[in-house]
Amino acid sequence: MKKSLVTFLLVVVAAAAAQQPTSAPPADQQQPAAQAAPAAAPAQQKKEIKDPAEYNAYVAAVQAQDPQQKIAGIEAFLQTYPNSVMKEDATELLMKTYQQTGNMQKTIETGQRLLQISPNNLTALALLTFNARAQASQPGPNAAQSLEQAGKFGQQGEQALQTAPKPEGISDADWVKFKQQADLIFSGAIGHAALQQKNYPVAHQNLLKVVQANPNSFTDVYLLALSYVQVKPTPVEGLFWIARAAAIAPPTASAQISNYAKSTYTRYHGTDQGFDELLANAKNSPTLPQGFTVAPAPSPAEQAAQMLQKTPAAKMSFAEWQFILTSGNQQAADQVWAAINGKPIQMVAQIIEATPKSLSMAGSADDIAENKADLTLTMAGPIPAKLMPKVGTQITFEGTPTSYTPNPFMMQLTDGKLATRGAAAAAPAKKPTPARKKPAAR
Repeated sequence: MKKSLVTFLLVVVAAAAAQQPTSAPPADQQQPAAQAAPAAAPAQQKKEIKDPAEYNAYVAAVQAQDPQQKIAGIEAFLQTYPNSVMKEDATELLMKTYQQTGNMQKTIETGQRLLQISPNNLTALALLTFNARAQASQPGPNAAQSLEQAGKFGQQGEQALQTAPKPEGISDADWVKFKQQADLIFSGAIGHAALQQKNYPVAHQNLLKVVQANPNSFTDVYLLALSYVQVKPTPVEGLFWIARAAAIAPPTASAQISNYAKSTYTRYHGTDQGFDELLANAKNSPTLPQGFTVAPAPSPAEQAAQMLQKTPAAKMSFAEWQFILTSGNQQAADQVWAAINGKPIQMVAQIIEATPKSLSMAGSADDIAENKADLTLTMAGPIPAKLMPKVGTQITFEGTPTSYTPNPFMMQLTDGKLATRGAAAAAPAKKPTPARKKPAAR
């Protein structure tokens, strides 16, 4: 959310608070009045300062032209008159003045003081929401906590918006704009925090509102896209929003986001055909086109059947076996298992754990990358110490498949042997391959 939104809110606060009497009340009045209007105070009636000295101190403070003098005057007023009827108004103007001087720490501290006075003060809630979300965007151990706090401030702000009366000193037009801008700050924080918590429906609802108001805000468009593409199965509209994010990404992030968008599209569609056209359309369309759709890839079961039509099971790679055995297509799985069960195979795999009697290995490229075992080989005899393979190295071995479990996938092999160079040359081993171990996701 752009800083200009917070700036606008604070400018409105200053405009309202500045409408103060410019002269002291007549001496014969026992109850002189200072008329002021908080930006989001619950009271709808004008406030009155009954003590002339307090009145004069307040007027002098709020009408000071120099920001530092105004800060000093308001701080002195609040210290001298801690129970003043103008306490909220003065604190709110103090917050704005600290912001005007660029002292963000004091601005935030004053915003927190203001919430202690008035828990539903919209300006303080908007500023604290904005700041907490900004802090969450900075790397560090407190980022998640800051985002959670931003979400809580945002929820509190949305509730306050429902009943907040228009203060004195603010025009109807400015009040409408004030509430709209505050709503965007609150919704952005709520949606962002919900995304972190994997509450995708809440993230969709709030981030979409922000994006509709600011369609060229890369951060909000990207977060909205994530709230869709992180759902499994991915809703088709997520493909548009991730393409839109890629299309408007800043130069430093363009390549990375484009690659992510393309891979997301490919997983959904099965190929990257049509992605470039989607990217071009998303660049020129700030909103989801009516009737937007992308044909989904075949289901894993359908892909398994297609794979067997193209390649005999005995000639497939280990990763292809693994895909079919976990595809949910029982007929295809039975066909593959009949082709390899009880038949010695030779292949290359990476050591995850090793003992003299058994080896735990990763045989597919995906599982090698994740350092996750998908093979358990029981040796025909103990491995000599001098031949014991090291964790992380790739070896050629021979073994006989005897059983498997589909989820999580693990294939059991017995009669394990470490292949010699001569044996490896005579019978080429199946090497690790990335061949579609993971099905296309939708």
